[in-house]
Amino acid sequence: MAQNPERRAALVNAAIEVLAREGARGLTFRAVDVEANVPKGTASNYFASRDDLFDQVGKRIHERMGPDPSVIEDSVRKPQNLDLVIEYMQGLFGRITGDRTGYLALQELRLEAVRRPELRTTLTRTISGNLERDIGFHLDSGLPGDRGTVLMLYLAMNALIVEHLTLPGVLEGVDTDRLIADLVTRAVATPDA
Repeated sequence: MAQNPERRAALVNAAIEVLAREGARGLTFRAVDVEANVPKGTASNYFASRDDLFDQVGKRIHERMGPDPSVIEDSVRKPQNLDLVIEYMQGLFGRITGDRTGYLALQELRLEAVRRPELRTTLTRTISGNLERDIGFHLDSGLPGDRGTVLMLYLAMNALIVEHLTLPGVLEGVDTDRLIADLVTRAVATPDA
């Protein structure tokens, strides 16, 4: 396999574009070569199989959507309160909707995982690991709420993002920042509140 890291990264980013636009059936080595504007056969020199390409795409999408480490570093110095949880969720929404192609490609990967057991295993491990990391971060940081709070926010944010990116007209006119603040406030609220 070819080892030029910059070329590999360009091919994986091209594959994300193809996957988001054409779905899993359209994700071929040739389509990646065309999208990346490289000679025919280049992608096949970098990836052992389509499964390898799917795996690399999944990893890259999660890297693209992750928070900037400096944002996390700055946030640990802030009060660990409801306002910070709202800020985190609004930041998540902004990052993901700012990379519409990446998120749509992730949804295509999820759909393809229904048909490919190995991809399902890999994607499940990655997403489960990310969710557990997020839960651990939330609890270890002393942010308000418990494990259930983070799970509710995970599910609510996923639904909001899917709706916003796939059928934006459904939520036309909705102030998403306000909606996210309400979601977080209700998820964090305790029965005593």
